[in-house]
Amino acid sequence: MDAITIKDIARALNLSTSTVSRALRDSYEINPETKRLVIEYAERLNYRPNPIALSLKENRSRVIGVVVPQIANNFFSQAINGIEAIAYNRGYHVIIFQSHESYEREVATVQQAVARKADGLLISLSSSTSDVSHLRELQEKKLPIVLFDRVSKEIDSPCITADNFGGAFAATEHLIQSGRRRIAHLTIPPYISITQERLAGYRAALEQYGIAYDESLIRYAGFGHNEVEPIVDDLLSLSPDAFFAASDRLAIGCLSALKKRNISIPEGVSLIGFTNTTVADLLAPPMSTVEQPAQEIGQVAAGRLIDLIEGKQKIPQPGTIRIPTKLIVRASSQLESTLLT
Repeated sequence: MDAITIKDIARALNLSTSTVSRALRDSYEINPETKRLVIEYAERLNYRPNPIALSLKENRSRVIGVVVPQIANNFFSQAINGIEAIAYNRGYHVIIFQSHESYEREVATVQQAVARKADGLLISLSSSTSDVSHLRELQEKKLPIVLFDRVSKEIDSPCITADNFGGAFAATEHLIQSGRRRIAHLTIPPYISITQERLAGYRAALEQYGIAYDESLIRYAGFGHNEVEPIVDDLLSLSPDAFFAASDRLAIGCLSALKKRNISIPEGVSLIGFTNTTVADLLAPPMSTVEQPAQEIGQVAAGRLIDLIEGKQKIPQPGTIRIPTKLIVRASSQLESTLLT
């Protein structure tokens, strides 16, 4: 069966092709009832826009560039799923680039996206990016840019993130309420936005419960495979009673290191992560986590970018949208004494 076209929809509904086209683009010029008729008919017959025809007509590529630090990271793979779902439904293709946590590669991949005539850019900054002048230059050339997850205050662009502060506060509060007082915080490089926000949430929870902030219990890890064990050893010399790790990779590294040292979890040391890992409940013990809404972040970011590209009416000014996180308590932080209360 041939793919349905705008002409087919127009003929079936006795409308002009231009009316159908504008209705499918959600134009304010078309009344809501006509939009509803067109969209329902199009969905029923599984209509999909022809990106090549649209790009020729609109002088756009109908392509979005997406730059992430690493596709293998479960958070980014879920976020990409969200991005692609929205892009597909709105007639856009997605080109994905990896910076591999390198500022130089990030600059190069951004230029590649521009060279491929991307209509806009979705980017999560690499862990080594502190200078965002490469993005500011593109903004000055009117390229729409939306940042997600790892963002920067140095660029006047919409930012879509999880509520990192709230999630970290909830994780730390949970540990405190279960009787923990010396909570070590293992996190990623300090200049990344999510690091600062999660550290701030951790500190705010300590302060609320009258526990002094002890900088010696904070450790920053890079992205090497063997970095976590020596950090855990170092922290154990300070007698912590809990570990709050700011990523799933770090939390699983902590779990492995503690088990190798025959430290019981949670009786000896409680453990909680900030994660998107799908295997947290399969670990031994099942790991408490702060769940990030990765797919929703991708969906919101893609929708905002396409609105910018298409010049939709009433676009909010650049600012940060924080999507709520969810604390999931499992056995790694659930002491028997707290289960009985």
